[in-house]
Amino acid sequence: MPFTFANIDNRACLVLGDNFYDLNRVSQDTIGSDPMSALSDIDALRQVSSALTNNEPDGSLSDAKLGAPVPKPRNSFGVGLNYKDHAEESKMDLPESPVIFSKFPSCIAGPFDDVELRATSGDYEAELVVVIGRITRDVIAEDAWEHVAGVTAGQDISDRRLQLGARPPQFGLGKSRDTYGPTGPLLVSPDSFANVDDLQLTCEINGDRRQDARTSSLIFNVPYLVSYLSEVMTLVPGDLIFTGTPSGVGMPDKRFLVAGDVITTTVEGVGTMVNICR
Repeated sequence: MPFTFANIDNRACLVLGDNFYDLNRVSQDTIGSDPMSALSDIDALRQVSSALTNNEPDGSLSDAKLGAPVPKPRNSFGVGLNYKDHAEESKMDLPESPVIFSKFPSCIAGPFDDVELRATSGDYEAELVVVIGRITRDVIAEDAWEHVAGVTAGQDISDRRLQLGARPPQFGLGKSRDTYGPTGPLLVSPDSFANVDDLQLTCEINGDRRQDARTSSLIFNVPYLVSYLSEVMTLVPGDLIFTGTPSGVGMPDKRFLVAGDVITTTVEGVGTMVNICR
């Protein structure tokens, strides 16, 4: 059973149409209100979602205060150079295996939170973000989607000077300033899509579309990434994978972010984030 999950006022909720339902209430206290706790049992989320129409909603999504669907992940991974066109614009060779780095979890922010630039070379990177939904170890690619709670939109905001100023580059630090990981607005289960491996991803800066791609163009797709990481370590519910960004980032043309810029990020079937740079 498909489900759509949201963090509303720091409470776990399910979404149906334009309405949201408090999970603790509609589950009759069998699922806790904490979003991280609720995401630890995606089978329970599916069961409650199947009976949502038997309940009155708690409110309208348009009036809700949405936070990051996964506000405190244990792990947050980034994948570099995972679109051919982005590797080309970065003047780097295509990777033979996934380029994995840590995007430290303290950077995670909500879908409408401000981005605190604190950088003269701040850059945007629209990404599909995968949320792990089960304890996952040594899973094969063919079974990987069964271990995913859902997908959401993300921005891998990057301080290029901090990232590239050291040799070798400091990917982790350069991409992990506070607020440099907006995610949301919703987490949507994989079975909600006709083809979860082929979603449109766009990014606009002040209304100017800079990035427009489909996730079917990923060099290493989601099943491969989940399988690859699970061979190295045990993944747990709530772990995030920022799957990479397509071409159109600001660095090649030095179109860096400045205070007042509005970053609009959309993933097909998930929704739109709007983050203002301060």
